[in-house]
Amino acid sequence: MASWLGGLGAGLGQSLVGQVGGSLSTLTGQISSFTKDMLLEGTEEAGGAATDFSVSNSNLRDVENIHATLRSENERLRKVCNDLEEKHEAAELQIKQQSAEYRNQLQQKEVEISHLKARQNALQEQLQKVQSAAQSAQLGAAVLPSTTTSASFVPVVRHGSSNFQGDDMDFGDIIWSQQEINRLSNEVSRLESEVDHWKKSAQFSKPQGASNTDQNEIYTLQNIIRELKQNLSQEIDEHQHELSVLQDAHQRKLAEISRRHREELSEYEERIEELEDQLQKVGGAGANISSKDSLQSHTSDSTAPSLKELEDKVRSLNQKLSSAEEERNTISKELELVKTEKSQVMQEYERLKSEFSILQSSLPEEQADLKTQVEVPKDAAESQQAEVLRLQQALLDAENEIKRLKTSDQERFQKETARLQPQCDNSTHISTEGQNMEVNQLRQNLEKKQQEFNESVAEKDMLIIELEELDKQNQEATQHMIILKEQLAKQNVEAANAINQLKLDRDSEKRKTSELETVKLEMSKELEVQREKLNQCTFALNDLHMTKQHLENKIKELKEQLKTSQDCNSKNKWELVELKKQLMEREEEFSALQNELTKINQESNSSHQNVSSKEREVEMLRLNEQISENKLKNTDLEKSILDLQLQKEKLHIACEELKQQLQEANSEKNKIAFEKDTMLEALKTEKVWLESELSQTESRLLEQAHKYEQTIEELSNARNMNTTALQFEHERLVKLSQERDFEIAELKRTIEQMETDHEETKEMLTTSLAGQKQLTELIKEKEVFVEKFKTRISELEQQHESYMKDFKKTEFLKQNLEEKERSLSAMKEENNHLKEEIERLKDQQSRSPPLAEPKTLDIITELEAEITQLTVLKNNLEEEVKHNKGTLEDQSKKTAQLQQSLQEYKKEIEESKFQHEQTNTTYKQVCLEKDEEIKNLQRTIEQIKTQLHNQRQVIQPDPSDLFQETKVQTLNGENGNEKHDLSKVEIERLVKGIKEREMEIKLLNEKNISLSRQIDQLSKYDVGKLTQIIQEKNLEIQALHASVSSPPYRQDVLYLQQQLQAYAMEREQVLAVLSEKTRENSQLKTDYHKMMDIVAAKEAALKKLQEENQKLANEFENSSQDMSRETIKNLSRIIREKDIEIDALSQKCQTLLTVLQTTNMDSGSELGGINSNQFEELLQERDKLKQQVKKMEEWKQQVMTTVQNMQRESAHLQEELQRLQAQILADSENNSQLQIEYNGLIQGYEQNEKKLKTFSHELAQVQHSIGELNNTKDFILGKLDVVTPSLPVSSSTNGQPVDIPSNAVPQMLTSESKPVNEELEHIKKTLQEKDAIIRTLQENNQRLSDSMATSSEMERKGQGESDLEMKHLREKCDVLQKSLREKDLLIKSKSDQLVSLSENLTNKENENELLKQGVTNLKERTLILEMDIRKLKEENDRVIAKCQEKETEFRALQETNMQFSMMLREKEFESNSMKEKALTFEKLLKEREQGKAGELNQLLNEAKSMQEKAVTFQQERDRVMFALKQKQMETSALQNEVQHLREKEQRLNQELERLRNHLLEREDTSTREALAAEDRESKLKKKVQILEEKLLSSSTAVENASHQASMQVESLQEQLNLVTRHRDETILQLTISQDQVKQYAVSLANLQMVLEQFQQEEKAMYSAELQKHQRQTAEWKKKTEQLEGQVISLQESLEEANEALDSASRLTEQLDLKEEQIEDLKRQGEIKQEMLEDAQNKLMNLINSTEGKVDKVLMRNLFIGHFHTPKNKRHEVLRLMGSILGINKDELEQLLSEDQKGVTRWVTGWFGGGSPGSKSVPNTPLRPTHQSIFNSSFSELFVKFLETESRPTLPLPKLSVHDMKPLGATGIGKPNLSPSMNVTDPTGLGTSRRPDANPFLAPRSAAVPLITPTSLGTGGSGHLLMKPISDALPTFTPLPVAPDASAGAVLKDLLKQ
Repeated sequence: MASWLGGLGAGLGQSLVGQVGGSLSTLTGQISSFTKDMLLEGTEEAGGAATDFSVSNSNLRDVENIHATLRSENERLRKVCNDLEEKHEAAELQIKQQSAEYRNQLQQKEVEISHLKARQNALQEQLQKVQSAAQSAQLGAAVLPSTTTSASFVPVVRHGSSNFQGDDMDFGDIIWSQQEINRLSNEVSRLESEVDHWKKSAQFSKPQGASNTDQNEIYTLQNIIRELKQNLSQEIDEHQHELSVLQDAHQRKLAEISRRHREELSEYEERIEELEDQLQKVGGAGANISSKDSLQSHTSDSTAPSLKELEDKVRSLNQKLSSAEEERNTISKELELVKTEKSQVMQEYERLKSEFSILQSSLPEEQADLKTQVEVPKDAAESQQAEVLRLQQALLDAENEIKRLKTSDQERFQKETARLQPQCDNSTHISTEGQNMEVNQLRQNLEKKQQEFNESVAEKDMLIIELEELDKQNQEATQHMIILKEQLAKQNVEAANAINQLKLDRDSEKRKTSELETVKLEMSKELEVQREKLNQCTFALNDLHMTKQHLENKIKELKEQLKTSQDCNSKNKWELVELKKQLMEREEEFSALQNELTKINQESNSSHQNVSSKEREVEMLRLNEQISENKLKNTDLEKSILDLQLQKEKLHIACEELKQQLQEANSEKNKIAFEKDTMLEALKTEKVWLESELSQTESRLLEQAHKYEQTIEELSNARNMNTTALQFEHERLVKLSQERDFEIAELKRTIEQMETDHEETKEMLTTSLAGQKQLTELIKEKEVFVEKFKTRISELEQQHESYMKDFKKTEFLKQNLEEKERSLSAMKEENNHLKEEIERLKDQQSRSPPLAEPKTLDIITELEAEITQLTVLKNNLEEEVKHNKGTLEDQSKKTAQLQQSLQEYKKEIEESKFQHEQTNTTYKQVCLEKDEEIKNLQRTIEQIKTQLHNQRQVIQPDPSDLFQETKVQTLNGENGNEKHDLSKVEIERLVKGIKEREMEIKLLNEKNISLSRQIDQLSKYDVGKLTQIIQEKNLEIQALHASVSSPPYRQDVLYLQQQLQAYAMEREQVLAVLSEKTRENSQLKTDYHKMMDIVAAKEAALKKLQEENQKLANEFENSSQDMSRETIKNLSRIIREKDIEIDALSQKCQTLLTVLQTTNMDSGSELGGINSNQFEELLQERDKLKQQVKKMEEWKQQVMTTVQNMQRESAHLQEELQRLQAQILADSENNSQLQIEYNGLIQGYEQNEKKLKTFSHELAQVQHSIGELNNTKDFILGKLDVVTPSLPVSSSTNGQPVDIPSNAVPQMLTSESKPVNEELEHIKKTLQEKDAIIRTLQENNQRLSDSMATSSEMERKGQGESDLEMKHLREKCDVLQKSLREKDLLIKSKSDQLVSLSENLTNKENENELLKQGVTNLKERTLILEMDIRKLKEENDRVIAKCQEKETEFRALQETNMQFSMMLREKEFESNSMKEKALTFEKLLKEREQGKAGELNQLLNEAKSMQEKAVTFQQERDRVMFALKQKQMETSALQNEVQHLREKEQRLNQELERLRNHLLEREDTSTREALAAEDRESKLKKKVQILEEKLLSSSTAVENASHQASMQVESLQEQLNLVTRHRDETILQLTISQDQVKQYAVSLANLQMVLEQFQQEEKAMYSAELQKHQRQTAEWKKKTEQLEGQVISLQESLEEANEALDSASRLTEQLDLKEEQIEDLKRQGEIKQEMLEDAQNKLMNLINSTEGKVDKVLMRNLFIGHFHTPKNKRHEVLRLMGSILGINKDELEQLLSEDQKGVTRWVTGWFGGGSPGSKSVPNTPLRPTHQSIFNSSFSELFVKFLETESRPTLPLPKLSVHDMKPLGATGIGKPNLSPSMNVTDPTGLGTSRRPDANPFLAPRSAAVPLITPTSLGTGGSGHLLMKPISDALPTFTPLPVAPDASAGAVLKDLLKQ
């Protein structure tokens, strides 16, 4: 049974699931295709104006086709639903039958149980009787314990029986049944022992041993039988209980499955009805489209929401499918479990049956043994009678007890007594009475059994009624569920609409955010530019402040130097005074010595005349030496005085220079202040300009906004217009033109700005590099910001998706909630119903006899168990309701958070807009600043030039300020170069963008031109073809008119009219075929466009799928790892804590054990030392552990509820499995139906071919009949020719016999009818060409000629008349031949026309085939794309498989988690057990104190019971967890099966599509072949008509001839009757064929009328639409011309812009050159500044070194030059000497104005000339160049003298490494270069800059060396003061002169001063 049931359930599930799934998949596929077609309608309308109408017609046809397919699908689905309902009803009937069988079996088992219970009671009563007998035999003291035992035994049994059905759960029932079995087995063993005991006691009490042994054996055998029966009854009870439990569970599951199946069927029916309504709506919309073109836009708008609703419904259906599949998986798992349980139960049942059969076989053997034993000898009669008396007494005692028991016990007791009585009666020979008693008892038992059977039947009827009521309630509940599901579906649709609106809002907000981001970027750029400008201003101010401080410091230093120089002057003056004093003292000494000399001379002359001359000479020599020394000293002193005077003059000069420097510093200060003011003014002007630019940009933005609003209005107007392809192009062109206008306006503005910038400052781009760099950095930052925004948007989208998922989950939970509420209401109703049944059963119990009480008790207990289960379900449902409410609240919070995040996002977007505007303004400000910086640079360059000129004239002491300024400017220049490079990059980008836009404009123009050409070509081609066809038809009509007018006879006119009608029909048919072909062309073109659009959509879908695959892969790699790790960590932590607790408890237990041991060791008096507080704490811990045990029990209940929920879900999954199987079956049925249809089409095609063959056969027969008729005509004509007999011959041969041969008569007539025969032969030849079968008729002709020869003798009289008639007939034959020739010519012309028309048709068909080939190619492309999509789907499936693997890993982790939790709970249980042990130990200690051992035992028992409970709980929990794991594994397996089924569905769908395509192709080919067959039929029919007309004409001629012949020749009537019979037969055939032809003509005329009406209507429609389209095309042409003009103007403006950009690029190149020149000038300026610094340093060194020093050689040369000059010009030499010595000009002029003598005296006196001992200074010898220049000026001589005297060289001074300053490379190499060279040569000096700090390499401010090795050998370019100094002056340094200034220039400057 179980296997049969399982197979039936599996088959049902497969059929149901396959059919429903297939129908759903086909329905969803068609809905998706319908939605795709509806969405692609907008894109299809992109063709020309000529193809719009055909596109709309094709769309209408597509919609109608889709409508038809959807209707057919709906009908098919209805059929499938009906089939499924029928199958469902059949399955329910089967289930009802099975349930009825199970109930019958249950009732039987219950009856058996009641019987066995009754037998048990009877056995107990017998036992009691035996005990009472034993008590009466023995002492009276043993009576009391037996009665107590018997009394105490019975209620226990009853209690157990009540408990047996009263437990709640299945697990509890099983455990309790096991306990009951153990208890009953113990009781049985106890009863056996008691029976043995009483038997032994009875044996001992008896006097005779043999009889006792016999009775003992009998009792033992009876006891064995009873025990076996008891065991049997117990086993049967247990197995029946298990069977009933399993059957109840199975029935519940079946009821749930059927209910869910009904609910889902109702849901699907509702869905189908909704889809049909929507389809009807769509069909109405399509009809409106076909009726009016003006309603197209309205219908498209109306279909869009319906499409959305359909998509939403499809999504909801997919979701429900997925949920149903999950439920089906769970149901299938539960079914498998139930099957396994059923198989186990059946095995146990069979085992019990086998055991029962074995026991039944053993019973008769035991009875036989009893019979053998009963045959006791008659010797023991007396002892047996005594035994009988005892037994009677025991029976009386037992009867008193039986009155208290049930009636069933009495019956069993009577049976036993009846069994005992025959034994006693055998012993007393009264066996007959016992047998009669047994028969009566058996009859009573039979009656009672019949009563029980009737009661069970009544109960069965009641149960059936109750089941029907329950079914009704279930149906009502399902209806309620259906209503609720409808409401939920409506809510779901509304929610989907709201979600779509939210998505649209999100998209609009994203656009706004992107716009705001761009604005924000621009504003941020402007802000940063302004900040940079501010920073630059602050830097400039700081630089100015620094320069001011530097100047102040320098002024302070100069003041200090002045003070030091004044101090030096004062010291020098003091030294001069001292030197003068020394001079005076020396002169006094000198005078004193002279006086002494004179005195000595006088004394020597006077007194020492006698002294020798030698001594005098020695003294003279000594004195001379002293005099020379004094002279030398004097000269030294004079030199020092001169040096001091020179130093004094130099100090005066230095003071004057310092004053000048102070004045210059003040002027520079003023200049700096003025520059500051100008800078501030420039900044203010920049600010004003920036504000004006901001206002301009705002106005521009407003203008752009107005323009955008105008474009939006235009686009809205365009949308309100008809939704045709031209309007879409118009919108696109308007957008493009407006974008181009904006771009052109922007480009013009930029070009104007560039031109103004180039006009104002050509060197502006030099300083824009730094700003550009900062802008690029800003752009990078903004790009990073944008990327952050994008990431933020993606995160928000992910959050939105997660929220959507949560929302779906909440909806699913709501649905579950409502289902649970419905089930609750149903359960409550069932509960009330059950309560009523319980009350009714109680009434029945009170009324019914006592036999039915155990059944009612069982029913009551079952009902109570169901009530408890319902309460548990109610609690679970309430908990789920609370959980769902919490999830709803969480989702509302999440939505609020989402709204907040959206608001924040909007704010950020606004901020980004503001920053973008600021960046724009800052960028413009930076440009202005750069212009001003360029101007400043130009000013600084001019200042540097002026300073260089000034430095040539005047040597400035401290140009460090300028140097700093130039450094700042060089830095600014470098930044400017960088900016310029960036601006170049931006300009190149702009140029590239403009070129790309130009290319796009050109491409669009080319596309427009090509489209217009294609339209023109198409229209011209179609019009030309139509005109050609019309002209051909007109020519044919003219020819027909001519042919109509030419023939003279009416018959020919009628024939030609018929031909005209036929040709008009042909013409109309050809026109119809042409129109159909043109339609097919247009349809194929539209299909081509559709296929292209579909291909593009497929490619886009491919890309999207690839991106989604990547996203899914990334997401699944990242997800589901953190949660598992955290859970494992938490579990490990909890386990550690529990281990610690267990360790602590174990330590406690050990301490308590040690305490107990010590207390055992010690005396009992020491027990009082333990604190009572500790015991109280232990008791509290015990209470806590009890609470924890209660919590564990609650957790067990929760687990049970979850298991039940899982079972329900498994039922759902089973249903879904069945649905999918039903779908697969439906798909297979569809495939079979399609194959059948295909076979039918093929058969139809073959039948058509057969019909064509039959038509051809009929044509051949008609031709054959026509040939026969022609033969008969010829024969008749020949006969008429032959009938010309010669009367004289006949008269001459009257006497001869009649036996003349047949050949004789024609031989006689040959001479007369030769010309007639020749004509007939000619006619025969002409007719033989067309006819083929003449021979048969010739034979007939011969026979007729024979008959005519026999009859010619009788008819010779009318030969003359016949000759005349023959002449008439010949003339008629000639006329007929002429008419035949004319007809042949007409037929040839018409056949030629037909051939030309057929060629045109073949050409059209070839074109159609080419287009179809293109369509097939596109289909192949779509198939390839579909293959790619499948590949991507496979990849997606792989990703999903990976996800499933991840999920399996996650499940494994969950299982490990569960294992950990199990371990935890085990640890907790161990800890609880340890705590309980501790409590028990504490109680032991307390009892030791109190001395109560009983309480200790109680505590120990409680602890043991708690431990046992805990163990049972653990076992139950383990079982439940194991079951849960199994169910999880089964669900995963079912999910895999579902995936396989889905893949199968996809494959079947693909095969379906392929078969459909094949069918369509076959249909196309069959239609083509049918058309060809129709053409052939029409041709053949025309031929038949021609031949019939010929037949008519010939038949009329034959009839006329036959009538005349019959009138004239009566003798030939008999023979002619035969001919007329043949003719009548042919005429009948002809009339039949003519009737058919008429019918055909009537049908053709009707068809022509219908076609003409249809063509007229179509022509009217086409003309109206053509006029509309022509107007539209004229308007569009105007617009296109305007747009082309705009495009031309745009191109011109673009060319101008390109020219301006080229000029800008040239300007940038010139600016680059200028920048390079400026850099070179800056470098040269730096070199000059370094030279200046060197010169300044040298000047300072010279000033420091030359103070107070005079050159001897110079003074000597000056002195000698004074005497060499002529007397007129000596005052110039004196002036020069005075200027060198530092004498003022005024003093010199005063001295010179005095007498020259005074001067010469002063000079001669000053130099000591006039003294007797003086010697003249030796003159320097003159060079040969100086000999002839005495007449020249002193200054020239002096200059030349200095040039000649500045030749001598000195060795280089040796310096230490520490004193050496590093020399720069600039001043060593080229000191003699002129400044012009430096200016012109940009790559000369300053190019080699070395950054390394070598001590031997000088920086820029290094001094020029005093002695240059290169300049030593060059000659007189250097000045004397710059040459090396002589050894005489060790610390003398030359004058500070620039190294590149010539000596002559310097001396001239000195002279000018």
